[in-house]
Amino acid sequence: MKERIHDDQKVFTSGKNLDNADIAVILVHGRGATAQGMLQLAEELPEAAYLAPQATKRTWYPQSFMESREKNQPHLDSALRKLGSVVDEAASGVGMENTFIMGFSQGACLASEFAASNPQRFGGLILLSGGLIGEEIEDFSGDMEKSETFIGCAENDPHIPLDRVNATERVFGDLDADVEKYVFEGSHHGITDHELERASEIISGN
Repeated sequence: MKERIHDDQKVFTSGKNLDNADIAVILVHGRGATAQGMLQLAEELPEAAYLAPQATKRTWYPQSFMESREKNQPHLDSALRKLGSVVDEAASGVGMENTFIMGFSQGACLASEFAASNPQRFGGLILLSGGLIGEEIEDFSGDMEKSETFIGCAENDPHIPLDRVNATERVFGDLDADVEKYVFEGSHHGITDHELERASEIISGN
């Protein structure tokens, strides 16, 4: 029986209604954060339907994303199912090619794992201070059909090793995503103005 850890958690929304939107953006929060907090980013992003799922106890999975996948189960599988259900909801309204996934920190890790496990033509993938999950990265195969993928992180992020950021870039390149990596100086674990600008450009198609 599947553990329903995150299944019944609320999905918060802002911006346009899916019925009247051309694009949808899914915002995935980090450890200890909230969906409402992520929705505040929508104020600095283009007009769209914004959907932000909430993790149980504000955490998608309990251990570091660099631990083995087994140590983060069953939370990880439940989190991936929850994100998948929100992606499907958004895509049912605007199409997968107009559905964007944007995550920060633990949310970026979850978003990267979901996209690599379900490669297809997304509107875009925006990963801020995160990377693929596991002590060792899984073998992924498929075609993201040049989906625009932005990966941003500090060079000395205290939570996200640069080696994993680089490895994540390589995996998405192998999945035929159109990948752009941005590494900024320092040890800041946060979202920069440049990252928000690039996110806006990707979402608006500029």
